[in-house]
Amino acid sequence: MNRAQAQQLLQTALANPTAEFRDGQWEAIDRLVNHQQKLLVVQRTGWGKSSVYFISTKIFRDRGMGPTVIVSPLLALMRNQIESAQRLGIVAETMNSTNQNDWQAVTRRILNDQIDCLLISPERLANDSFIETVLQPIADRIALMVIDEAHCISDWGHDFRPDYRRIVNILRQLPANTPVLGTTATANNRVVEDVQTQLGDIQIIRGPLSRESLALQTMVLPDQASRLAWLAQVIPTLQGTGIVYTLTVRDAEQVAQWLSDNGIDAKAYHGSVEAEGFENSNMYRQHLEDLLLRNRIKVLVATTALGMGYDKPDLSFVIHYQAPGSIVAYYQQVGRAGRGIDHAVGVLMSGVEDQDIHEFFRESAFPSEAHVHEILQVLEEGDGLSLRGIEEQTNLRHGQIEKVLKLLSVENPAPVIKDDNRWVRTPVRYQMDHARIAHLTGQRVQEWQEVQAYLADATCKMTFLRRALDDLDPAPCGKCSSCLGHPVINVPIDPGLAHRAGTFLKHAEMVIEPKAQVAANAFVQYGFRGNLPQNLRAQEGRVLSRWGDAGWGGHSC
Repeated sequence: MNRAQAQQLLQTALANPTAEFRDGQWEAIDRLVNHQQKLLVVQRTGWGKSSVYFISTKIFRDRGMGPTVIVSPLLALMRNQIESAQRLGIVAETMNSTNQNDWQAVTRRILNDQIDCLLISPERLANDSFIETVLQPIADRIALMVIDEAHCISDWGHDFRPDYRRIVNILRQLPANTPVLGTTATANNRVVEDVQTQLGDIQIIRGPLSRESLALQTMVLPDQASRLAWLAQVIPTLQGTGIVYTLTVRDAEQVAQWLSDNGIDAKAYHGSVEAEGFENSNMYRQHLEDLLLRNRIKVLVATTALGMGYDKPDLSFVIHYQAPGSIVAYYQQVGRAGRGIDHAVGVLMSGVEDQDIHEFFRESAFPSEAHVHEILQVLEEGDGLSLRGIEEQTNLRHGQIEKVLKLLSVENPAPVIKDDNRWVRTPVRYQMDHARIAHLTGQRVQEWQEVQAYLADATCKMTFLRRALDDLDPAPCGKCSSCLGHPVINVPIDPGLAHRAGTFLKHAEMVIEPKAQVAANAFVQYGFRGNLPQNLRAQEGRVLSRWGDAGWGGHSC
């Protein structure tokens, strides 16, 4: 396969007869399809990393080789990838938590070599049944293994995910000459070195991370009322459509409601968002993504559930209502804007509540030692327990139990394993690695401090981001608020609107959802377990006050 032939595939994929490879794209494809190399590609957001692995997939399949397997972290990312694959005539399927009814059919088709590309979530790698019935039978004929957002492998990465640690063991089960591609836009030198160490003999292709179309600006507005007022004033004046990012689900809902109340077509987007007329949250999220993609809505107010991989080339603005936890996370999110247009804006706002939210995220990132020992104890005393069985034997919530089991099961060797639907204690002794937890927590603190430095820095905003990502020879962008010497968006806050925003925050309706379930076996004597009968459930509640309400202005928790 030569460059001209591969470029024809690129033109087909983009429906553009004059499209040409960007710097590094053909080099990556060539190393994969003609030299069977292992690669880590570090390129800016919007560079076209998916084009590399889909064109490579098409070439491998045209040669009569096996499928590509892509490990992808987010559902929104998977949906975009499947659409991209279809433009090349690639048969792509996914196995994730939202399509369990399709798993059996997808398994049958992949085993019969009827699928060109299989996209899986990293959590699939924790499922022994998937490993035994899908991955192991096709391991010797996988043509390409792709690890999308490969920074998730690294302890040092801003978005480290325990399930990604399983990938290293999976790669060891593949033939030694299987091409492997890791892709990311957010990996500094330390993360690159760590990924390189874990994946073994892997080559690096690294490009400049500058985003010429983006004009960046920072704003420190401590109170939420001022930020809400600014959003309501500015968003109607901006060309095109965009995203407003928040740190919490509650803030996504609240900001979207405020914008809607002020005549702006806005919707909230997060991992559990639901609406009448849609069977589940996943279907509604797809609907919201489509609304934005087709410019039928002005703005989505989103958590990080809408992040890596969401591809809308004409997205014209990304505004952060609160500051993310790291510079690399910010680069990833603001990089949604301006991919296919000449001008887009990225505004980072920061408020007084940001510090507390990130401190909560850090403190809740790992399960407590008491929870770990409690679960290990009940597993030692039983002959394997399901999640429901562990709930019955402990005083822990479902989410707390899952967090412990995920931490334990990715250890090598693991103190617990999953056998069918039961969790079983192994003979492996386990001691909490406090040093590693302290290291990761300390890293997150440093990342947050770097965000504070970015907010306070007077030099070029894009240069700061590029240096944080260890980009080579960053030059001033000439477009940001620092380079211009004035704000990119210079709109004074309307005091009257800020006052209305404060009133809105004080009276915002916060629903307290009643519990639909009770602890297993808690009320067996009344003839039911699990779900409470409808007539015995409490009605929805409403929050009447918040911590700090003694004076004007709430203290967000």
